Amino acid sequence: CILGKATMARFNLAAALLLSASAVSGFSPSSGPSALSSRAVRRQPSVVNYENIFSSISPIATVGGKNKKAAVPAPPAPKPVEKAPEPAAEAPKAEEPAAPAPPASFDAMVKAAFPGAISNTELKAAAVKALSAKGYTPENTLLCTSLCCDELARNLEQELVDIYGRNFNLGGLAGFPFAGNTGFGAMSAHIPDNGCCFLVHGPHVGITKDGTIGKVERPGISLVDNCCGSAIAASNYVGSITGGGAPVTMAIQTFTDFQQHAVQELILPHGKRLEDAEDRMQELPFALYESQDVLVRQIVAGGNAKAGGLALLGGVQVNTAPDEDDYFVPLRFDYMDAKGNVVADLLPQLK
Repeated sequence: CILGKATMARFNLAAALLLSASAVSGFSPSSGPSALSSRAVRRQPSVVNYENIFSSISPIATVGGKNKKAAVPAPPAPKPVEKAPEPAAEAPKAEEPAAPAPPASFDAMVKAAFPGAISNTELKAAAVKALSAKGYTPENTLLCTSLCCDELARNLEQELVDIYGRNFNLGGLAGFPFAGNTGFGAMSAHIPDNGCCFLVHGPHVGITKDGTIGKVERPGISLVDNCCGSAIAASNYVGSITGGGAPVTMAIQTFTDFQQHAVQELILPHGKRLEDAEDRMQELPFALYESQDVLVRQIVAGGNAKAGGLALLGGVQVNTAPDEDDYFVPLRFDYMDAKGNVVADLLPQLK
């Protein structure tokens, strides 16, 4: 049925085209022979409106068994956009404990325990600069030290020897100048002609990495040892006297330990000071320095430092663990003429 109707539509289209052509040519199926004779008469062709013809013809489509105009299929409805699932709310994190405050640096700890302390590295740089301005050079300068016999006291001494090349040693236990007047006189004779002398003296004290004063870690030794041992022994001796606990003895001081006996006697005037100190080990090296300073001044006054003059640096050495820099608390840095008169105070140049 669907095919028959489509064929009939095509037939109707062909018949319509034939009738239009007949109208143009003047032929009519019913006109007969008489119509042929009339071809001599020229007729104006009629205008065929093909637009009207074809507009009356609709394309054939079958929808639901019936002929209907083909409809343009509607575009499919867009799929609804699926929303991404909302992220699950994070569970509140447990409050972490506050990190412990970082420990104070070792440098800050040393400088808090010994105000005014500077590292040996800083000391060397500042002292050499100050002395260079006074004409001191490695060639014309003799280094002279009065430091403790302890091997830790050699650290600063060796660092200065590396600069000036040689050293005359005046010191003994706790850094006291036990070479005395004779030793200083001999040293003065060894100063280069028209040269200079750089004298460094002072007691020393240890400080451990955890800040314990009066003890120090030593290389190759597990024992955290006393520093300075001579000074601490002298302090104990003085404490036994000021505290009233010293035993009565008739023993005479032996010559084999006369330096230690001298240290004990030289610190004895500071017994009350040490007794009242908040930290005896912290105060001890400064009491020792004051006794040393008296001796050094007397020795220098009786000697001869030659024409180039004498630079005298006095203070307290602070010895530390092998992997730390040592420190020095400068208490005096005088530039003197050949007669021992102070010409300039160089201490501010070390600050």
